[in-house]
Parts: sequence; C-alpha cells; structure tokens
Amino acid sequence: MDEQKIQQQRREGEEKATRERAAIVGLQYLDAREVEESLPLAEDVLTTEQMYKGKLVPLGIGAEEKPYRFGVTTQTPQSLVNTLQKDYGDKGFGTQFLLISTSGFKAFMRRYDPPKVVVYDDIKIAKEGDSDTISSVSETLNSVSTDRLFDYLLTQADKLGASDIHIENERNQIRIRMRIDGALHAVATLEKERYRTIIGELASRANVSSAANEPQSGHIQKEIEGEDGAQHLLNLRVETVPTMYGQDAVLRLFNFNESLLNLDLLGIPEKQRKEIDEIVSHPRGMVLMVGPTGSGKSTTLYSMLNALNTPDRKLITLEDPIEYGLPGITQIPIDTTGGQSFGESLRSVLRLDPDVVMVGEIRDQDTARTAIQASITGHLVLSTFHANSASAAFSRMIDLIGVNPIFSSAIRLVIAQRLVRRLVDETKEEYEPDEATKKYVRSVLEGVPDAPDLENIKLWRPRPSDDAPFGYKDRLVIMEQMVVSDPIQAFLRGDVAEVHTELIEKTAKENGMQTLLQSGILAALRGETTIEEVNRVI
Repeated sequence: MDEQKIQQQRREGEEKATRERAAIVGLQYLDAREVEESLPLAEDVLTTEQMYKGKLVPLGIGAEEKPYRFGVTTQTPQSLVNTLQKDYGDKGFGTQFLLISTSGFKAFMRRYDPPKVVVYDDIKIAKEGDSDTISSVSETLNSVSTDRLFDYLLTQADKLGASDIHIENERNQIRIRMRIDGALHAVATLEKERYRTIIGELASRANVSSAANEPQSGHIQKEIEGEDGAQHLLNLRVETVPTMYGQDAVLRLFNFNESLLNLDLLGIPEKQRKEIDEIVSHPRGMVLMVGPTGSGKSTTLYSMLNALNTPDRKLITLEDPIEYGLPGITQIPIDTTGGQSFGESLRSVLRLDPDVVMVGEIRDQDTARTAIQASITGHLVLSTFHANSASAAFSRMIDLIGVNPIFSSAIRLVIAQRLVRRLVDETKEEYEPDEATKKYVRSVLEGVPDAPDLENIKLWRPRPSDDAPFGYKDRLVIMEQMVVSDPIQAFLRGDVAEVHTELIEKTAKENGMQTLLQSGILAALRGETTIEEVNRVI
C-alpha cells in the first residue's frame, strides 16, 4: 500500500472520530477536507498567535445578521468559546462553533500562516574582537532546524574552504568552530537545549551512537552544489569523544576534486619537485611522508599516485579509511579497530603483483618490515609515518627495523611536510624587519646554498580585507626532503656507531637537505607567507 493511501485512511479515521465527538458534545461537525483549500479566509478576526494557542480558526465574517463562524477542535478551551460568545454577543453578532479535526485545523493554519521560505546568509569569519559577527551567525544557526543545520554547516564550511568543523560542548552553550587555512576560528554558539537533537542527527548520519562512553569514528558523504551549479562529493570523517558536558565532535572535510590532486598544483619548490619527479620516473623503493594531522600528507601522496597512475601499472592502496576514491587504482579499506592490520593486508596484497602500493600508515614493526621487504623486490611503496621531521622519521624507522644492511638501499626519500597560510599578494605589505629578526633569519639560513641576499632582508606582513579578514588566503606547502644517499644509508648499515636524530639531520644538511624551518624562512623571504606564520606551524 502506498504512502498516499495510508494517509487517506488515517485522515478518514480522524474525521470519523471527530464526527462522533461532535455528536457527544452537541456541536455541528464540519468535514474540513471539502473546504480547507477553497473556503475564503476570515481576515482580522484573530491573530495567528491566538489561533495557535486556542486551536481554532475563524471561518467566516458575520454579515446581514449572520453569526461569526469558528472552527474549533477538541483542544479548544471552553473558556475561550465562552469569551468569544460574550464578545460578539455584546457587539450584536451571534457566534457559531463547528467542530473540525486537528488535521483540518493544521490545513487552515497553513493558509493563515504559510511556512516561510528562509534564505540563510553565508557564514562570515569574524575578525579578532568582532563579537557582532559571531552573534549574527549564532542567531542564524539557532533558527535553523536541526535536520537543516548540518546541511547548512557543511555547505558553508565547504564554501569557506574549511578543513574541519568542531562542535564543542560547554557548560551553558555549544561552541562551533571551523579550521580555515590551518587556523581555528570561532563561528557561533548554539543554545545548550539543542544538544540532544544535534547529537542525535549527527549519530544518525555518521552511524555512531549518541550515548557512547568511548570515542567513536564515523563517516558522512554529501553531494554539495557549488555556486556555479556543479555538484561535487564531500567526504567527512567524524570523530566523537565523550566530555564533561556531552559528546564533542570533529567533522573532517575531504573536498574530493580529482583534478586538484596534481603535483603541478601543489606549488612544490623546483629543487624538491625534481626529487619527487625522480621517484615517479623510476618507481621502486620506499617513500615516507611524515607530518601531523592536517599537514597535507594525503593530498601529496594522492597526487603522486595520480602521477604514477598509467595503464601499464597496477596501483593498490591500503587505507584506514579511504579518503578519496580514485579511478584506475585498487583501494582497499583496512579496519584497524576491527582487528585488521596493515602488515597482514600488505602481505596479501603483494600476491596481486602490484607495481605501486600505498600503505595508509606504518604503525608497528611488522608493517615496517613488510613494507621495506616489498620495496626491495621491485615495488614502489608509499606510506605515512608519525614523526616531527625527516631525520626523526629515519631515526624512528631504524628503531623499528633495526640496523640492517639489506634494507639500507630500500628507503629512497623521506618527506616531512607542513602547510602554512599564504599571504594575499594584492594586499600584503612589505617592511624592513628589526635587527633581531634579521639576525635570526641569517642564523637559520647559514650554509644554505642559493640563499637570497641576507644583507638587505625584506619581509611582508598581512593586511586584512573584506575577502580575507586575516590577510591570508589558501595554504602553501613547506617541505623537508631527505634523499637517502650513501652517507644516510650508512646509519642503516651500521657503519655509524651512534645513531640519533641530530646526527642524521646534520649529515643530511651537509648533503644538501633544507630543513622545514629553512624552507619556511625562504618562503617568507619570497613574500609567500610570514615569519610569524612559519614559527606558528614549524
């Protein structure tokens, strides 16, 4: 039975019950179905607030000594009926009350008080100290129905280029923040009363529990329509954690646009780009990407995969979870919380004869050893690793796999990466730094080949505008690339008695590596970002 027939049967039952009730209380019954769309509405008799409160509607104006007619429901207070009878009696008119069903009342009210089509303003990011903007956005969000709240937030976050949305419970309110270009910005505060409906809606969409006592992970996919009308898929990873005042949530946005996963669009400096191109041209060995969450590791790795994705190669990825779906690549989800491991899955995948394998993350000795064994048998293995720098990653890898001459030629490149906010070229302003800053810049860049003129140092500062309230727009990749040449391999072969991060970094710098800090300072000298931003991130 279809939905329309079910609704008709329910309405028929409601009208029958109303007709029977009318006979009991001695009122005339009106089947509103026959007139609810056609009966002329009586204007200026009662306000919509009075109608909602009293659960009744005026059905016609008294004229030519005809009485005023009201449609009342079983919920209309008798005291209100008595008041209307007296008021209109005193004015010389009579009154007539007809009993209508609740559905009939709602149908009349949709005509008296049509649903408003609300157009919500775009969210604006408040400048420092701008509480008015936050109050305005808060007022908008508090007026949005819960089922539309998430759609509105996701659409706005996507439009603003946010990487994640933070929903945080405080004692008397819910705080909404968005991370834009790597920096968190307060967006709005919601009434605490909305917590249960908000967490319920989130739980339903992300397939997590609204009453869990432990952290949870979920996933949401949503089609977003851009201003040009084009649709794109927004992937969200949802993380929830119980706190003192309720479950906090972070929604990480992965704005999937395959055309942007391109090494040419990442703005990688020429020297480092040549080293990546060498790997792509001769795909063998192992490449490690290191950096914290949100440093763009996945984007760089996927861009490398795209460059490697040719018809003559088989590419397989092992991911927890899959962040982007790429055509032409076999992508395998790994549920590490459900007992699966990257090491076991990698051993199975190698039987499929891949040319390139991406392992989502190396977390343990088993995965590290399996990945390196794969890389010395003709495969290219790409993976991420948790460490602060390329040298620290190499030192940690030695701790995991031990000193091993066989593995010394397996690891070809270790890339540490960060993202810094990019200055807006049209508004940035040049200035001459003080002597302390100049001295700092010279000390950081000491010994860097091809360093710019360090006698006449010029830097830039952001200047806010309407389009960029903080003077920054988009982000810039800062890379530290350690090519594993013979002097670095010596640490893995056991040729060096003492192995530690500082010594590995010193050796790498002597062989031409630019550190993250050096790369960041050089970007600041080129006017792409600021010293303050580099120090904030690196």
